Amino acid sequence: MKRIFDLVVSVIILILLSPIMLSIAILIRLKLGSPIFFKQQRPGLHSKPFYFYKFRSMTDEKNEDGELLPDEIRLTSFGKFLRKSSFDEFPQLINVIKGDISLVGPRPLLMDYLQLYTKEQAKRHLVKPGITGWAQINGRNTISWEEKFKLDVWYVNNRTFLLDIKILFLTVYKVFKSQGINQPGYATVEKFKGSNIREGKR
Repeated sequence: MKRIFDLVVSVIILILLSPIMLSIAILIRLKLGSPIFFKQQRPGLHSKPFYFYKFRSMTDEKNEDGELLPDEIRLTSFGKFLRKSSFDEFPQLINVIKGDISLVGPRPLLMDYLQLYTKEQAKRHLVKPGITGWAQINGRNTISWEEKFKLDVWYVNNRTFLLDIKILFLTVYKVFKSQGINQPGYATVEKFKGSNIREGKR
């Protein structure tokens, strides 16, 4: 049922949003240049890698050594608007249609984090990742990584279709309220460097 729901809802939303997405793509091309999409490999179900899509929200500015500048410098006012409105997330509907992710599930993070999880935290990969999830409506980027992973694992252990519907409705509310967009001092959130909890470490 979840897969059918994901597919039907994603196709409908993608069709309805196509004029907005086209306008965003044109603006990104004019303001930030190419490429229009940000593509990155992320871990999916059972940690299997897939390519994750978002609208690009940062420039490619580099320092004198050819290295990319910090995210907070490359994130323009237009990019901040895309993130605040969650417009940058729209291309993930393509990931849902492909079956890489679900509408609801733990957010797909970086491949580098896989080796840093405790056994308990790694349970977040027992289900498909999602565009939104239980952690996103309960703090998003304003809570600690440990809190976020506890919420992800809680979802894995308690997931139901009705819970998914609840998360989707609360996500819309949170987006309109612009809550939990970023951690103070960071463009989004500080990178995960490993849990301080040693018990259960792989």
